[in-house]
Amino acid sequence: MKLLFSEQNSDYENYQFPYAIWAIPETGETPADIFNAGFLPSSRHLDRFYLCRQVRVNLAKFKPSSENRRILRKGEGIEVKLVPRDKFDYSPERRQFFKTYADIKFGKDVMTFERLDGLFNAPIISHLLVFTDAATGKEIGVATLYLEGKALAFYYYAFYDLNYYARNLGMFMMTSAVAEFTARGTRQLYLGTCYLESALYKTQFAGAEFFNGFRWSADLKELKYILRRDQKELRQHLLETEAYRDEFYQGDLEKITAASEFRVKRP
Repeated sequence: MKLLFSEQNSDYENYQFPYAIWAIPETGETPADIFNAGFLPSSRHLDRFYLCRQVRVNLAKFKPSSENRRILRKGEGIEVKLVPRDKFDYSPERRQFFKTYADIKFGKDVMTFERLDGLFNAPIISHLLVFTDAATGKEIGVATLYLEGKALAFYYYAFYDLNYYARNLGMFMMTSAVAEFTARGTRQLYLGTCYLESALYKTQFAGAEFFNGFRWSADLKELKYILRRDQKELRQHLLETEAYRDEFYQGDLEKITAASEFRVKRP
């Protein structure tokens, strides 16, 4: 992959010079290679990715917890079906359902019809998980996915009937995806970013790990430390923070360096 570093606001007084880091796939690389390096798509055409603090589930380590089982029980009677994008009817009724959900959850016209149409016609959606209430036959939710063989599943946007709030439908959909792709032998399920404590629900699965900027970490205490740190006025980058290095890496910068898979090739 090629890396591009795009400047963000600097804090010269504290010697903080942030960059947004983009990955551009090269010939022979697949999106799975880029995901594995800690990047998520910033283009629906999978031709540009951004480095971020994201969560994935190593499905080989997943075992349903009592909480996972409780969520699945609350969704008993809801059927789940994996549908390839080319077999999915993006009908006017579904289009309106998705738009109504997005307006309620994200804000009016944050996701316009144009943006929604672009999403459903882009390579970033290869499959969908469709959820139906067996008692009524009513479709009550759809999760958009990007799948790449056994290498990965990326759980992207989820749209669902908010009247099923009491049955924790949103969490049921994500938990069902974890169970479904575990059964299918998929190696990793990517669940998106985690920059707020409210996103910690993505880590409630055995095998959950997050990308910390230089490696995938399964230490959720480390993630919670970083989230708490985010709430403070910061004058140092994370790796400059002695307390962080001491608590999670025994103060050893060599351990951090050894954990990183990023390399610069010599010409």
